[in-house]
Amino acid sequence: MAHKQQRGEVTVDRLLTAALEVYATAGQPGFTVSAVTAASGVSLGSLYHHFGSFDGLAAALYTRCMEQLFDEMIAALSRARTARTGVRALVTAYLRFTEEHSAAALFLHASAYSGYLAAHAEQIRTAKAAKLAVIAEWMLPRITAGEIAPVPGPVLEVLVMGPVAEAAHRWLASTYDMDLAEAARILPDRIWRSLQPD
Repeated sequence: MAHKQQRGEVTVDRLLTAALEVYATAGQPGFTVSAVTAASGVSLGSLYHHFGSFDGLAAALYTRCMEQLFDEMIAALSRARTARTGVRALVTAYLRFTEEHSAAALFLHASAYSGYLAAHAEQIRTAKAAKLAVIAEWMLPRITAGEIAPVPGPVLEVLVMGPVAEAAHRWLASTYDMDLAEAARILPDRIWRSLQPD
């Protein structure tokens, strides 16, 4: 790898890491271009060179966090042998990621509908679709075999991810009495039952 390219990747990583730290400590009001450049030690010109805008940086951070979450879920899913253990693995991995990487999970949940992601919605959608395709590929033979109800992909995503995302959101908000360990005990089998054929 060329030295200049390697240096660029280090700068991008430094900016994204600093941006997540800024968001975790200062929240959305403190998530500003000046705070990120100060925390990273990277110039404003360099930030714009790599991301085009502060919105571009936020979208890249969102994509990175989202891909980390999906990579952990996909890794857990790949070790599962049955439809039931696969669904349980997805749910458990999501909740574990939320607890172990709470800053990334918070950024995902709090930023999902923020204005700074709108200009990059297609890029984010494409990245997410690639990860969902891997999960769908794992699910398809189980649906064909009659182990999982034959529902449309978006509905399947809502049935699996909806409850666990809401549990994570409430835990991250700290304004609800959400016990993540309790959710991890209850949700996997409840969600699995919702996917079983009639």
